[in-house]
Amino acid sequence: MSVELNYSERDGDLLINFLVSGAEHLNLPEWASPGRCDRLWETTCFELFIQMEDFEPYYEFNFSPSTQWAAYRFDRYREGMRDLHLGVEPHIERGNLAFGHVIEADIDLAPFPDATLRLGLSAVIEETDGTKSYWALAHPAGKPDFHHKDCFALTLPAPEAR
Repeated sequence: MSVELNYSERDGDLLINFLVSGAEHLNLPEWASPGRCDRLWETTCFELFIQMEDFEPYYEFNFSPSTQWAAYRFDRYREGMRDLHLGVEPHIERGNLAFGHVIEADIDLAPFPDATLRLGLSAVIEETDGTKSYWALAHPAGKPDFHHKDCFALTLPAPEAR
């Protein structure tokens, strides 16, 4: 199995594609009405972390193939977690596994100041036998930890530099 994580910016939105290939044994949650839901990371789930450059607080978004989502704000590494309230909820499209596409998430960047952003893209993949694997653009040494600064491997320049 392999996971491909892609992103692009469009009209103030961040569009992310999470593609899984070789996914014949992928455990996908059942479709559910779109909306906020906690603990999505306990099964197949895709994640986005956003941190403004040179700031300690960061944000975590979870996107489920069920079309449910979660968004949190942290004051610093794994501390001060609370729900992030959004003016526009993320939009999630569930794709066709026959082509290796799992979900596409569209996130409004308006709540984030016009600053350079550091992004982390990651995935928890659960197979039908319960096996889990953890995918990210970069991992710190040791066990997977998507909150670790080493996982924030992409830079999205401030709007005036884009």
